[in-house]
Amino acid sequence: MLFNSAAFLIFFPVVTFLYFLLPFKIRWFWLLSASCFFYMFFKPEYILILFFTIIIDFYAGLWLEKITDLNKRKRFLILSIIANVGVLAVFKYYNFLNDNITGLALWLGFKNPIPYLDMILPIGLSFHTFQAMSYTIEVYRGNQKAEKHFGIYALYVMFYPQLVAGPIERPQNILHQFYKKHLFDTQKAVEGLTLMLYGFFKKLVVADRLAVYVNQVYGDIEHASSISVALACIFFSFQIYCDFSGYTDIARGAARMMGYELMLNFNRPYLATSIANFWSRWHISLSTWFRDYLYIPLGGNRCSKIKWYRNLSVVFLVSGLWHGANWTFVVWGALHACYTIFELVTKNTRIRFWQSIGLYQTKIMHACSVLFVFIAVTFAWIFFRAENISQAWQVIHKLLAFDFTLNMAQLTAEKGPLNLALCFLSIVLLLLSYKLPINLKIKYPVSFACITIFIILLLGKNGSAEFIYFQF
Repeated sequence: MLFNSAAFLIFFPVVTFLYFLLPFKIRWFWLLSASCFFYMFFKPEYILILFFTIIIDFYAGLWLEKITDLNKRKRFLILSIIANVGVLAVFKYYNFLNDNITGLALWLGFKNPIPYLDMILPIGLSFHTFQAMSYTIEVYRGNQKAEKHFGIYALYVMFYPQLVAGPIERPQNILHQFYKKHLFDTQKAVEGLTLMLYGFFKKLVVADRLAVYVNQVYGDIEHASSISVALACIFFSFQIYCDFSGYTDIARGAARMMGYELMLNFNRPYLATSIANFWSRWHISLSTWFRDYLYIPLGGNRCSKIKWYRNLSVVFLVSGLWHGANWTFVVWGALHACYTIFELVTKNTRIRFWQSIGLYQTKIMHACSVLFVFIAVTFAWIFFRAENISQAWQVIHKLLAFDFTLNMAQLTAEKGPLNLALCFLSIVLLLLSYKLPINLKIKYPVSFACITIFIILLLGKNGSAEFIYFQF
């Protein structure tokens, strides 16, 4: 079920109203049932995949807590990880690997005998797989008690607000909340609705509006000018931010309405002054997941510089593959690895440069740093958005052609000059909203709600466009 669908406008108030109306003892069952219904709205049979991993991880957690022998505990943890990664590998990476094997075989003059599998990637599989893995890892490390209630554990994995696209929650943050009796809180309800409205603004007014132009240019790169492509790249940076952070805002708002607190997943990422700073602000639940469960176990930065750079490269390459089974995502991850390592290598040189011109730690240095990071991130998004490496190179070639003629057919897609004007207006409104507090505790929530609803109705893009991160 899409958050931006008519069905959700019925689903959300009914689920929330009955949640507070029902006795506390059966609220977990109501939420679990609603979450199953929410997920089955996409493809009903794929819920069996979720329950397969839920059953394995639930019992793995019990055994990990019960067994004292370290070797046996490691084996159970490995089996749990293999089960989760195995499901992800089959549905997400099997055909990708097979494609590459086929290409290699043809190059060597052979025929690949391995058949392709005709299957659709279960929606949100990467998200709930990582959330399930964090549970068994934390139980193994002794940071989390094994959950004894199967229904509560299933709800931890399937909680509908963050089931499909995060945030990827840790068991320490969310499991204990399912045992609390949440009474209706007017303040939390107002904050939740405010967050949801802001999320809908980001999705419907900014992301979906910019998508019209971005899709038009990427769909006809051959006839696009340099300025058209440059605009599409910049627009996509704002599109993907508003699309994904908009989803997170709606998810956090819906959860807060019922008294649950989900983690902050975005913290004004385009104000970052370095790539490392960007990743402390963008998709925080994923970046911290990789930090805690991959980067630090590899050795983090407590090793030689060569190994440190290797660890960073591995994390970013795996992060790229996590996002999609396509070489474009691998290149995207590799670019961020190169950016990060370059920053580390040149840190002292850059400090000396700013000191030499008397601008070290000034507003000018800060503004230049923000601009450089935005340009670097926007360039990397080319590979994230492109359908394949060939299209990404086409985009880069167009940018470097310095062709400043305007292709009016692309600049004025759909509704003529109005659409382009709305694209710029949506970005302006977004930048103005950056001044809002992160927790969105607005002083005048009714006025904020009325203005936001008015903007959505006036400028929002019609139709229920799927969220970008649903494909992951």
